[in-house]
Amino acid sequence: MISIPEHRLDALLHRHAMVERELATDLKPEDYVKLSREFSELTPVIDTIKEYRAIVSELADLDTMMSDSDADMRRMAEAEKPALQERREQIEKKIRLALIPKDAMDDHDAILEIRAGTGGDEAALFAGDLFRMYERYAARQGWTVEIMSISEGAQGGYKEIIAEVHGRGVFAKMKFESGVHRVQRVPDTETQGRVHTSAATVAVLPEVEDVDIQIKDDDLKIDTMRAQGAGGQHVNKTESAIRITHIPSGTIVFVQEERSQHKNKAKALKMLRAKLYDEQRSRLDRERSADRKSQVGSGDRSERIRTYNFPQGRVTDHRINLTLYKLPEVMEGDIGDLIDALITEHQAELLAAEAAA
Repeated sequence: MISIPEHRLDALLHRHAMVERELATDLKPEDYVKLSREFSELTPVIDTIKEYRAIVSELADLDTMMSDSDADMRRMAEAEKPALQERREQIEKKIRLALIPKDAMDDHDAILEIRAGTGGDEAALFAGDLFRMYERYAARQGWTVEIMSISEGAQGGYKEIIAEVHGRGVFAKMKFESGVHRVQRVPDTETQGRVHTSAATVAVLPEVEDVDIQIKDDDLKIDTMRAQGAGGQHVNKTESAIRITHIPSGTIVFVQEERSQHKNKAKALKMLRAKLYDEQRSRLDRERSADRKSQVGSGDRSERIRTYNFPQGRVTDHRINLTLYKLPEVMEGDIGDLIDALITEHQAELLAAEAAA
């Protein structure tokens, strides 16, 4: 097994101590909240590191005892060592997980999009069931759900529903729900008692915070000129009009409404920021659209990630071959076991990739 990089443990200990010192100083409220959150997240990791190092030290002492001339001392050391080694292995695993690079979006809120796939009215009803399942799961986590848009199905449920999910670590837990969900059950309208199969697509996207547009002076080309058109005597006498070109993007704004060059420049910069913000948001939306497409596929039944089989009372996640025989509880929002299993599998993959690297 690859040894744990001690320099990374030292860096975490140093950061924890530094954050603790900063919290004792006079901070702005927003800085205090940010550092408090970091401190609370670091503390359990630091406690584990300290326990790990204490065990390593104890094992070194036992090795010394095992070379002692006193036979009783050697037997005592040999008896204690296996349990201590087992504990060290457990703690090493916890530390390795803590050292896995964190997804930058994990702490973000999420946008949950559910759409009826193949199956007509039954698919729309299932989309409604999925939304209620996630809504109840969110309530269990202490999160809040805010609906953004709804398109209702003809017989109930939703053709499409989009909602924001707010809370701590929402995206970290919800991101594995993206994909095609398949349901097998007897619809209420089925008179022959036949089991129908339909599907709904789920996309979970991180909610991107407002983009703070920073404009560098070096990126701007500012031209002054006389205002054009009717506007009184000042039009041809003063160079009050402003044209600003944002060189990296080629975006141009022109303002001449005010008599003051200073006011026109302020307006032009405000317009430029708005334009650049809109361009960046549009780019993010295009990326989100591409991400959504890759997540949900076509909505065909064959592309499923999970199957909800009502006649057998089971739910199966096909990515990790996990089947739970507690479908009623799952539909009531008890999906923690599924999500935890997916997170554990993901962590195992990351650990394997790190070991291979």
